Amino acid sequence: MKTILSASLLTLLALSSGFAQILTRGAVNGQVGSAAGKPLEFTTMMLLKAKDSTLVKGAISDVDGKYAFENVGAGNYLVAAQQIGYRKTYSAPFAVDESHPTVSVPALVMSDETKSLTEVKVVAQKPFIEQQVDRTVMNVENSIVASGNTALEVLEKAPGVTIDRQNDQIQLKGKAGVIVYIDGKQTYLSQQEVSNLLKNTPSDNIASIEIITNPGSKYDAAGNSGIINIKMKKNKNFGTNGTFILGTGYGWVNNLVGARDDLPKFNTSLNLNHREGKVNVFGNYSYVNRQSAQTNEINRAIPYNGKTTYFDQYSFRPNQFAGHSYKAGLDYFLSNKSTIGVLFNGFSNDWRSNGQNNTFISDQNRQLTSRPTTKTDAREFMSNVTGNVNYKYDFDGKGREWTVDADYVHYGGHNNNNLSTIYYNPDNTLNRPNQDVRNNMPSVINILAFKTDYVHPMKNGSKVEAGLKSSFVDADNNTIYDTLQQETRQWLPDASRSNQFKYNENINAAYINYAGKVGKLKIQTGLRAEHTHSTGTSVTLNQTVDRNYLNLFPTVFLSRQLDTNNVLNLSYSRRIDRPDYQNLNPFVFYLDPYTYQKGNPFLRPQYTNSVELTHVFKGAFSTTLGFSRTTDFINQETPRQIAAQNITYVTPENLGHLDNLSLNMSFPVPVTKWWRMQNNISTYYQNYQTVYSDTPYQVKLVAFNLYTSNNFTLSKTLSAEVSGWYNSASQYGFYRARPMGAFSVGVQKKLMDGKANLKLNVNDPFWMNQFRGRAMVQDIDFRVGSRWESRRVMLTFTYRFGNQNVKSARQRNSATSAEQDRVKSGN
Repeated sequence: MKTILSASLLTLLALSSGFAQILTRGAVNGQVGSAAGKPLEFTTMMLLKAKDSTLVKGAISDVDGKYAFENVGAGNYLVAAQQIGYRKTYSAPFAVDESHPTVSVPALVMSDETKSLTEVKVVAQKPFIEQQVDRTVMNVENSIVASGNTALEVLEKAPGVTIDRQNDQIQLKGKAGVIVYIDGKQTYLSQQEVSNLLKNTPSDNIASIEIITNPGSKYDAAGNSGIINIKMKKNKNFGTNGTFILGTGYGWVNNLVGARDDLPKFNTSLNLNHREGKVNVFGNYSYVNRQSAQTNEINRAIPYNGKTTYFDQYSFRPNQFAGHSYKAGLDYFLSNKSTIGVLFNGFSNDWRSNGQNNTFISDQNRQLTSRPTTKTDAREFMSNVTGNVNYKYDFDGKGREWTVDADYVHYGGHNNNNLSTIYYNPDNTLNRPNQDVRNNMPSVINILAFKTDYVHPMKNGSKVEAGLKSSFVDADNNTIYDTLQQETRQWLPDASRSNQFKYNENINAAYINYAGKVGKLKIQTGLRAEHTHSTGTSVTLNQTVDRNYLNLFPTVFLSRQLDTNNVLNLSYSRRIDRPDYQNLNPFVFYLDPYTYQKGNPFLRPQYTNSVELTHVFKGAFSTTLGFSRTTDFINQETPRQIAAQNITYVTPENLGHLDNLSLNMSFPVPVTKWWRMQNNISTYYQNYQTVYSDTPYQVKLVAFNLYTSNNFTLSKTLSAEVSGWYNSASQYGFYRARPMGAFSVGVQKKLMDGKANLKLNVNDPFWMNQFRGRAMVQDIDFRVGSRWESRRVMLTFTYRFGNQNVKSARQRNSATSAEQDRVKSGN
């Protein structure tokens, strides 16, 4: 796979050298209104070639009747406007060239239509990966190979993104600490819970994914490697419409005895939107039912008193997931200037797993001494309810606005995990009495937040933004362990393992941001202040950790249009990552009697300073050079051992600092009219420096990620896509991960005059995607291997009904913009 991808990318680089003659890119803008002088919002705007009126680009006018076409090649054009109830209107022809890179079209005036108009369909397909100046956008709804997958699997294809499935970590350009937004609202979930949520979110509900590596001061300062914003599918103008999706699939994986486990899947969703007069009502519902499985292999060598004990563990965990998610909301337009809205959304997830872990314990001569077998029966139930009330006031229609958001978020979780261990001798006789342990982990997290933002435009296109935010978090996690008394067969409380942990946090923030121009240089600079007061209390241990600190987070963005083809951007930001709520909980979660993980109440926040230099050529070819330093780096799974008891466990710890130097290149290659190709290369150098058990520890590593997608237009109704990715060897804290990669193939057939489509996707057909890693430090020698059913076939049917020009719900950022990413799951 590595050879194929490398050869393909070298070929693409050679091809790209032939694009020096691509024409200048420009922009076209204007405004459309009625004969009565009223701006016409949500009008379908079309940029047409003047020669034959063929469609070049499509757009929708905003509430002021304004529209814009970006990234327009040199040529002669005209603009057409179409709106139900009005006659189709055309502009005079005009030219886009080096002398006129930006054209402002005279205002279009539409007269009333006295006869019915036939429907005009505008079809414009965006590339799967689109490189913009300040972010990378994945247009998921246009992708065939993304259909029928989960959101996490689609994210795995994103440039510079790697998924550590062993530890449920999302990394961006080699750095953890990614903050995930959904529709501009942060999820309030920890890395592990975000990973679990994305595993169970159908990709067919997603419109696009935005990757922002250096957010501005308006965003919460959390997230050292940036923000990933997942935009769910929405609709477009007046009237009623909806989308119905039905998907099914099949995967398989080999279990511990080599037999094949069949894993069926099913998902469906319904999305509705209605706007009439001053009211916009929207809602959606999704249901997912998936069977999946994962195999793990753990090999350990534990030295103690001059002897070494070897542990070889093999586990298989089949899983069953059923999840419901929903959203309902209403926007009411009080006047032309003010809008009030309410939003209610949530989910209810039920995850079950029953697995087996076989451990083979050998002495220093590799002679088997015992064979414990642990059977697990786990169930996790988690529900979420989020309520949002928002208000927006537009002072003058020229960008001066005030917004207010208030949120209440509730998470309720209940985890149960039963472990039964039987100790066998090498001859399969019993070694000692069985050990049966069960735990019950109820958890409640309540979050209340409020934020307000004000935008004030100034002369020459500059503007000032300012805002305030307060959030309050109250979390209560209880871990209750019981041990089965073998003689009496009664369950007795195990106080040595049980623990109740309460966490309270208040963050107050304020920011100010300025954007403007000095000559040809665009400037955006801001400062955000965040004061944090947190208290973590272990009720069982009678232990409290109180923290109170104030931080300043400056941001600077500079952009210069060098000429019509070249743009140069420079940015700097400082960010913070606070520990996940449950990572602070000193509870213990067991895989078997010899392997567990536990929290750390003494974790400190980590801080990251980042600088990025980006060059964009002709709006499509992008190169970014970045450097960041993270201090008090939080390593989620630091390995530790209790050698005398043959126990190995992992715990989150602060580990000195991490330097990251990265280079990212993104370039499209239109091979032919029917074959389009998009390629991304991310290379980074990492330098970990810390102290482990009073001994200096350093790791230096160069790694890279490759991604390529190929889109084929086979006919007007049939298309295909082939994509592949490859990650070189990389480092996750103390773990050196071996290379990973996979590819997918998909076809799409349009049906019912374009109102429906059928997508068939084969993901990872040769089962190449797997995680393999090793940690070697002092007395730790720890190997991990993990495989999951990434190999699967998915079939998805999508049907759109009603008026397909219904305006969507307003995009808005809620007040709860950083806290949800730190809620952690128990599985």
